[in-house]
Amino acid sequence: MSDAAHIPDEAETRARWGGFAWTDENARIAKEIIARYPKGREHSAIMGLLDLAQRQVGAETHTQGWLPVPVIEFVAAQVNMPYMRAYEVVTFYTMYNMTPVGRFHVQVCGTTPCMLRGSDDVLAACYAKGMKKGATTEDGLFTLSEVECLGACANAPMVQINDDNYEDLTFDSMTAVLDTLARGEQPKIGPQVDRQVSCPEGGPTVLKEMVDANVDYRPRWGTVTPPPPPAPSQGQKQGG
Repeated sequence: MSDAAHIPDEAETRARWGGFAWTDENARIAKEIIARYPKGREHSAIMGLLDLAQRQVGAETHTQGWLPVPVIEFVAAQVNMPYMRAYEVVTFYTMYNMTPVGRFHVQVCGTTPCMLRGSDDVLAACYAKGMKKGATTEDGLFTLSEVECLGACANAPMVQINDDNYEDLTFDSMTAVLDTLARGEQPKIGPQVDRQVSCPEGGPTVLKEMVDANVDYRPRWGTVTPPPPPAPSQGQKQGG
């Protein structure tokens, strides 16, 4: 898995982020997130608020975003939660970054289905671009992490880059994705082969009309007559 990333100096971090506060737009969104939960259950909003804060940090630094300690403290105070409880959430979920990352956070799935389908080739494509696990490239574009299952096993091997999945990858297609991002363009999201989501390559083989619309096939199938109940066995008492 990823090598431990360097945590910035605390004094430096507090000097930069000690005055963190919501932007006007994010303050409005934060109120909406908190309002989703009953009074007394505001702690339930912590995950959404942490994600919002990480995205604000990302917007300010032109990166994918991370959560400095003062920012975590600010978010915890929003719902009157002890800092350590919020910190536990941040350290449990890999969706939160505890250290600065690049513009694109490349998370390569290394779990068994992806490994068997070629995740080593995906990592090799990243290494060929100068990436190292747990580190950010010198140009600040890419941070590379190896992660556990990202839930797209049918389309292995795959990576998550920021909010998007790229699936059915090879060395060449992963290289193309990285090159496209480096040019400031948007690669094709999802499968990098000819298939819709996790349908067979070349398109679905059954229920083909469902590709474009929700189709009710039941009238075509007709009514199935249920089989008659089995006859009573010899000597079984008949209903009386």
